[in-house]
Parts: sequence; C-alpha cells; structure tokens
Amino acid sequence: MKNCIAPDNQATRRIRKVRLGRSLAAGLIAGSLAALLSGCGGAYSPTTPPLPSPAPAVSPTPNALVIEIFGVNGNMSFTPASASLQVGQQVRWHNADNITHTATQDGRGFDTGFIAPGDTSAPITVSAAGAISYHCAIHPSMVGALNVTP
Repeated sequence: MKNCIAPDNQATRRIRKVRLGRSLAAGLIAGSLAALLSGCGGAYSPTTPPLPSPAPAVSPTPNALVIEIFGVNGNMSFTPASASLQVGQQVRWHNADNITHTATQDGRGFDTGFIAPGDTSAPITVSAAGAISYHCAIHPSMVGALNVTP
C-alpha cells in the first residue's frame, strides 16, 4: 500500500526555496544592520548608557562690584576710591560723568578701555588676592584701589 501523503517533489522544492530565500533575506538584513552600526563608530550595544554624574558643588560667586565714576565741579573721582572684594569676584566701572574715562591698572594688568558717559565697563574678574592700584588713563590724577581678599 502506498503512503497517502507522499511528498510532492515540486512542492518540496518550492518550500525549500522559500525557506532558503527567507534565510538569505534574514542574513542580509542582519549583515546590513551590523555594517551600518559599525560604520557609525561602533557595534550595536543594547545596554543602557550610564547616567551623568552630578556636578560638583560650586561655591557661589559674590555679586559684581560696581564703582561709580563722578565728575563734581571738575573734581573727578572713583567712588568708592578704595573698594574691597574677594578673589573671583567681578568689578565694573559705571561712568556717571559727562566725559569719557577709563579704569587702568597701574602696570597695565587690566584696562577697561574707554567708558563713554552713561556706560558701564565690561566686567573684570579679580583672580589673585592683594592690593591693586588703578587710574584713569585719560586723567592720570584720578586714582583708585582694589583690596582683594581670598
């Protein structure tokens, strides 16, 4: 007696071709994916990236000090004439006079450049403790001092 479910050679060949085609397609997809990922700088890694570490605590920077430049009846001055601040603190000069001035460190450590009437200089950050003398480069008799503490 013959087997009732005899394999059909043509049907078997078709099933094998479909399976082979699926295997080839899966291999091509996997190979393409690997090539794409390696072209992006590394292999695919399903791991979760590490969380960023918290930023270290930073001590707050003291507020910026603003020194006023006045011209009272021709008596030009920096106010306060002697100012105290801390290392890392910023200082700015505001020209409340009606003529241009500068704030220039003796020995040319810093120079605000020209400060027009009504303008405020860019900030200068003090990086070392000690006494700093400065003057107006336009009016050398105008002098001031910064006393910087750690």
